Amino acid sequence: MIPYARQHISQDDIDSITAVLQSDWLTQGSVAPRFEQAVADYCGAKYAISTNSATSALHLACLAAGLGPDDRLWTSANTFVASANCGRYCGAQVDFVDIDPDTYCISPSALDKKLSEADASDTLPKVVIAVHFAGQSCDMQRLHALSQRYGFLLIEDAAHAIGGEYQQQKIGGCAYSDMTVFSFHAAKVITTAEGGMIVTNSAAYAEKLALLRSHGITRNPQHFICKSEGEWYYEQHELGYNYRMNEIQAALGLSQLQRLDEFVFRRRSLAACYQHLLDDLPVKLPWQHPDTNSAWHLYVIRIDAAENTRSRAEVYAVMKAAGIGVNVHYIPVHIQPYYRQLGFCWGDYPEAERHYQEVITLPLFFTMTDAQLNQVAEKLREALS
Repeated sequence: MIPYARQHISQDDIDSITAVLQSDWLTQGSVAPRFEQAVADYCGAKYAISTNSATSALHLACLAAGLGPDDRLWTSANTFVASANCGRYCGAQVDFVDIDPDTYCISPSALDKKLSEADASDTLPKVVIAVHFAGQSCDMQRLHALSQRYGFLLIEDAAHAIGGEYQQQKIGGCAYSDMTVFSFHAAKVITTAEGGMIVTNSAAYAEKLALLRSHGITRNPQHFICKSEGEWYYEQHELGYNYRMNEIQAALGLSQLQRLDEFVFRRRSLAACYQHLLDDLPVKLPWQHPDTNSAWHLYVIRIDAAENTRSRAEVYAVMKAAGIGVNVHYIPVHIQPYYRQLGFCWGDYPEAERHYQEVITLPLFFTMTDAQLNQVAEKLREALS
């Protein structure tokens, strides 16, 4: 079986983890802060806060943004459920925006139209989460202009996109956003098994995120409300969470980060090979906006039933039977049963729904060989014939 994703763990990664296991600190040591600083430096951001998952990172970002029960959060209809669930965790109303038919990211035009209507009815969102689908950045300059016009906070969900670039700058620099969230799930470009990170240029957000990540507790004497009673003293200021990344995860992440550019370079090379090998097939290949340079977390193609004798489901089954680990990204969030019971239904976001009905994710990972890539292309050609 050729999987759709596979992590690559080197001897340096194993040695880094072993060093932590042989140390006195399995959690709350010095490695997680070093990993945070390294990610911030890589992205060109001022602050980074690590977490035990990207989902908890999204939750914290929403809390730091002040999202609450009387507020609204909007995000792309084409994403994993966590991009929307983080708003529900805060008690906020969640709504969706349809996607651009070429990039499959949130459509700035659709967002502009929806904001104009919401402005007229006084129902503007407090937070918009822009999802960098498959590793390609959203059109952040246009989204930022809308955030300034309508007064909402803009969070980048870059779970797919560490190592990617927008306008020749690393994603995560937050030039056009308030915060950016990364994922280090095992299927992502670099991994900590599970884990996440929030980067920001705001000292206020960074302080709030660090507080909420660790039970709402501070050990900084400068922030104490009462007089310190000794070296052991700490204070809880808010009802926070235990969302910390441990030292084992951080050691793996810090080691993996050293090879991030190498990982992305190989992914870009594989994607370019797919573009060449599949160019003559009756499928829609990924399109890249000229302002972006994708990290290529995913390579997705679309199979239009009108142009093929076999449906997406039939092609999927043929590929699986041939030992090719294809996948589907994503079932639109609004048609999940949980969100349908909140009033959403088929037909609400037609571009995202059309994408879902046609899309297949082909295997793409750092150690994928040219022979494996050729095998995937050959089987796809057979499946479509």
